[in-house]
Amino acid sequence: MGMGWSELLKQDHEITERVFAAMESAFASPGGPSPVMVAKLREYVCDYVDRCHNMKEERHLFPLIEELGVPRHGGPLAVMLAEHETGRQILSRFAPLADAVAAGDGSRAVELGKAFREYAALCKDHFWKENDILYPMALRLMSERDGAAVVAGIEDVETGLGPQTRERYYRLAQEIIDAGNLDDLAVGLDPAVLAAILNTLPVELSFVDQDDTVRYFSHEHGEKIFGRTRGVIGTQVQNCHPQQSVHVVNQILADFKAGSRQVAEFWIEMNGRMVHIRYWPVRNPEGRYLGCLETVQDVTGIRALTGERRLLDA
Repeated sequence: MGMGWSELLKQDHEITERVFAAMESAFASPGGPSPVMVAKLREYVCDYVDRCHNMKEERHLFPLIEELGVPRHGGPLAVMLAEHETGRQILSRFAPLADAVAAGDGSRAVELGKAFREYAALCKDHFWKENDILYPMALRLMSERDGAAVVAGIEDVETGLGPQTRERYYRLAQEIIDAGNLDDLAVGLDPAVLAAILNTLPVELSFVDQDDTVRYFSHEHGEKIFGRTRGVIGTQVQNCHPQQSVHVVNQILADFKAGSRQVAEFWIEMNGRMVHIRYWPVRNPEGRYLGCLETVQDVTGIRALTGERRLLDA
């Protein structure tokens, strides 16, 4: 089953935000972005974000929302349309600056960076409003048939810009992201903060590397479902399991390394609690196997949940 209209548009938002992050990093670097990177950015934001993504909304999503009772003048729909126009005004300044810098005129780089940051700030705030306010409101109003019509409209806009429009521009976006050497969000965290986050999760974590050696476990100083001490670090994971279950461990690891399994899942009753245990292959962005992550969670309380709770307890 294909993605719905809101998923397609949110995917555009997510990829564009990664482009912005890569370019923000490039503009902040001593030499600034290369002329080639600037040319790609101009093509992406002008030809895809404005002339494709925004058109998907203006030609198909927004008119349908209006038909369903949301006024075009006033309210969230009016705000979205106004911000599209503001974005175009910024791009009218950004595009000639980008052309000049891409052609080798470094004297316009500072002005270009200012225009880019202005546009990126507008879009990021705009995307948040759409993701969290406009799209959920539209989904509540729409029928399944309405949603299918918007998806068809999105495809029509893309087709009008040539074959494989989304794929072409997503490849262009990835080229910008790769050139910007965009790090994972975790890289910017202080290691002590990252450790505190992992130890705060209501899930116990253990990690063994590609050579089946135990390298990490969380909640070292807290209560654990399965007790572990630092002595386990550096040992083979097979030595951490009863002999009668080692063949299962080896099968899971072999499947992960071969790419034939994406999760191994178990649940057991232990001391009056229901414990959920899962194993996951850990891979880098290129798909190389890095090791195996074990997650252990007491799901007794989760299994007992009924009804809903939408307000904070006193």
